[in-house]
Amino acid sequence: MKKMEVGVHPESLHFYQYSTRRRGRREYQRRQNISVEFSCSWCLVKISPIIHFFVFFLLVASSLFPPVLSELERKNNPTNQTQSFHPGEELDKLRTIRGHLDRINKTPLKTIQSVDGDLIDCVLAHQQPAFDHPLLKGQKPLDAPERPKGYEERKGKSKMMEESFQLWHLTGETCPEGTIPIRRTTEDDMMRASSVSRFGRKPPRRHVRRDSSGADHEHAVGYVSGDQYYGAKASINVWSPRVANPYEFSLSQIWLISGSFGDDLNTIEAGWQVSPELYGDNYPRFFTYWTTDAYQTTGCYNLLCSGFVQTNSRIAIGAAISPTSSYRAGQFDITLLIWKDPKHGNWWLEFGSGTLVGYWPSFLFTHLREHASMVQFGGEIVNSRPDGFHTSTQMGSGHFSREGFGKASYFRNLQIVDWDNSLVPLPNLQVLADHPNCYDIRGGVNNVWGNYFYYGGPGRNVRCP
Repeated sequence: MKKMEVGVHPESLHFYQYSTRRRGRREYQRRQNISVEFSCSWCLVKISPIIHFFVFFLLVASSLFPPVLSELERKNNPTNQTQSFHPGEELDKLRTIRGHLDRINKTPLKTIQSVDGDLIDCVLAHQQPAFDHPLLKGQKPLDAPERPKGYEERKGKSKMMEESFQLWHLTGETCPEGTIPIRRTTEDDMMRASSVSRFGRKPPRRHVRRDSSGADHEHAVGYVSGDQYYGAKASINVWSPRVANPYEFSLSQIWLISGSFGDDLNTIEAGWQVSPELYGDNYPRFFTYWTTDAYQTTGCYNLLCSGFVQTNSRIAIGAAISPTSSYRAGQFDITLLIWKDPKHGNWWLEFGSGTLVGYWPSFLFTHLREHASMVQFGGEIVNSRPDGFHTSTQMGSGHFSREGFGKASYFRNLQIVDWDNSLVPLPNLQVLADHPNCYDIRGGVNNVWGNYFYYGGPGRNVRCP
């Protein structure tokens, strides 16, 4: 019989052994947990610098890319749906933009900060963008041509006042002799464009007709046609119309037109416009434009491509105009003359009475190399039909023609240049409004204003839904 130790019951011994094994397992597990916790803590200590670096990278990336992404979302996804992010594509776009800016923004001798935020660069005249054109390389701006017969030039103080019609003149600064003022183009300007390749251009217009509007462009114009025209002149009332959509514009201008109104349409254009997409604000701005293929691949606004040659050192094309007209108050207008130099064939632009701005070289054009077949004066807006309704973008003053002087916008003293390089009154002015319930026009003739018309309107209203 096996001897048992005193005071220890067999069941108690079994319980003790069982309890000891349980405590052992718990102790083993406790130690294992400690080991696991220690190992994980060691892992965290080792990995944390990598995490910090990764977080830093994300923060830097987020600071760089969201403006680009939000711009693309605004352009391509107006309903703000979530889109995938492609950093490589955005970087390529930024490189393209910066390359384009390097081509059109020339190194200035001086830069003037305008009160409206524009930067006006004073660039040597022979280094302006026009002279990047293969047919102009190495050349310099031409001398002033012969003016049309019947032309009257103002001089002295009156002419100086005419040249000081832009906001940047309020600084009191001017560009040095031998330079021209050019409004600097920024990355923000290009990011607002529908595409980088279309920056500085109007939308393509195929099969344009002058007796009706395009799908989204509406006009109220006076025009002459059926003859050969070598220039045009008018005084244009300047307002600051409300533009309802960032991708719409409102303008008032002179058109010189030739071609079949198909893909070969040639135009020369100058006037004032409000274009938030192009300029980033709602100031009326002095502008020029040209195309030889119905706005498809040739031409541009202002000096945003090789084309128009500027000769003036005090006028910045694309800069804001000041003052502007006010309803039932002071009226302000600008006088523009465009004519074909009989000697060299270039189309020159004059502001006011005697202030040459520059010229479009004749080799830019096909049909306009000879003459224009139509001259048009008036207003144009873009109607994007927001929410399915007609836009409320205003034309001119935003008031209908029937309201007359001080309320409606006007063109006055309309003239054309004939085959003999003479300024003459319009022989048969016609007026046309594409949508007269939205924007209208009415013409007249008197001894002071010669041929004239009032035009414009508010856009959307009870008769223009």
